[in-house]
Amino acid sequence: MASGQLPQRIGTVLRTSVGFATIGFGTSLCGAGLVLLLLWLQGLPDEFGSGRDVILICALAYVLFAFAVGTLWAGYLQRRTVLWFLADRSPTLQEATRALRIPVELAVVVGTLWGGGAIGFGVLAAVFGTWYNAVGVVLTIVLGGLCTAGLTYLAAERVARPLLLISLDVVGPRGPTSVLTRLVVLWGLSSGVPLVGALFLLLPPRIGDEDPTASLVLLSATGLVLGALATALFARAVAAPLHHLRGVLDDIRAGRRDIAVRVDDAGEIGMLQASVRDLAVGLREQERLRDLFGRHVGDDVVQHALEHGISLSGDVREVCALFVDVADSTTLATELPPDEVVRRLNRLFEVVVAATSNHGGLVNKFQGDAALCVFGAPAKHADPATSALRTARAIRDAVLERGELDLGIGVATGQVFAGQLGSRRRLEYTVIGDAVNEAARLTEHAKQVPGRVLASGPTLSAAGRSERDLWVSHDEIQLRGRRTPTTTFTVPR
Repeated sequence: MASGQLPQRIGTVLRTSVGFATIGFGTSLCGAGLVLLLLWLQGLPDEFGSGRDVILICALAYVLFAFAVGTLWAGYLQRRTVLWFLADRSPTLQEATRALRIPVELAVVVGTLWGGGAIGFGVLAAVFGTWYNAVGVVLTIVLGGLCTAGLTYLAAERVARPLLLISLDVVGPRGPTSVLTRLVVLWGLSSGVPLVGALFLLLPPRIGDEDPTASLVLLSATGLVLGALATALFARAVAAPLHHLRGVLDDIRAGRRDIAVRVDDAGEIGMLQASVRDLAVGLREQERLRDLFGRHVGDDVVQHALEHGISLSGDVREVCALFVDVADSTTLATELPPDEVVRRLNRLFEVVVAATSNHGGLVNKFQGDAALCVFGAPAKHADPATSALRTARAIRDAVLERGELDLGIGVATGQVFAGQLGSRRRLEYTVIGDAVNEAARLTEHAKQVPGRVLASGPTLSAAGRSERDLWVSHDEIQLRGRRTPTTTFTVPR
């Protein structure tokens, strides 16, 4: 653990501990005060006669006792969580599950202590009064305990948040907290308990014999205050993560993929956060694969594959093929170490890819120390011949200026099949046709030409005038495998 992290974690633990103690003591003290006030308004203490002082002393003693027991009990529950948190390690599955149950367990602690108080003071009420009085006391204390336990549950979720976040990374959003649970607690605090209390004041068994008006006002005010507080806690717990998720989805829609979604809820909202997180991860992985795929075959081929899917199909296109091949590559391989040969080839291909992409072409494949570039497939090109000739000049000038390699470049124009070739298990986008073969044959002769570039006559005829004027007639060459000679053009160095 870094030296600065331990004091920070100790501070978090202290704040959490103080928060738990404040919740337990504050809610219980307020609940006890409301119960005592309600019983006083209904005149029950007067019905106990001389036992009234005894009951009041016992009530004060039990509040102190409950505070001590509740503090120790809550400390024991938190100790299981604090150990791994202070050790700066990820909790085990069991430790994380226990941490997520802290709000529920604290509510159980509070409920148990209030239940014990209801039983004890019910017995005292029966001893010093009547069983009718005892029923009223027990019902009033139970209602107060339900309010206190519910408020403790909602507040403890907020206080324990730093620990719950780490635990959710291990367990995931499958904890005891859910929107339905919070809604039930919210209903109980704002409506259920006050309405039940009102029924106990008006219907048998009635709590006391005094006029219930003041008590009804007290119950209404308590319901309003507790309902507002519980609603604020619930709204914050639900609205904040949903607002964050909306921002995340807006970022995803805008094209961002480097988004981290933190799961900070153990219920349905946490499940939604996990789903959005998985969506972001999936889109990021998809984008990475598409980028990787594009680097291997070219962005145009990626788009073609996405549009046509797994299909052994294509079409006949008028394209311009540019073939680049290194001269004397065999000699080069014998004179240089293999890794140096690869480095030089990579620098060559970097020039080829940049020049081809700048002029709207596609580097279709690398073949050892050669490369085939296509203009006009898979995406249509407005002027493939002009762009191919400009690319040939750019590649030639950049490579010969560097002086590491000698090369030949052939450019030819014609109709080819452009599409996916292979089988449904293994596809490759390629171009097949006489223009490709002609470009490859021209490259063999271009290695002996001073300009190191040869282009066919139809390519020059299809090019723009400004580009055509840069080229000069070379010769008619009998290419291997062809019956008629090919008119060629070159560009001076």
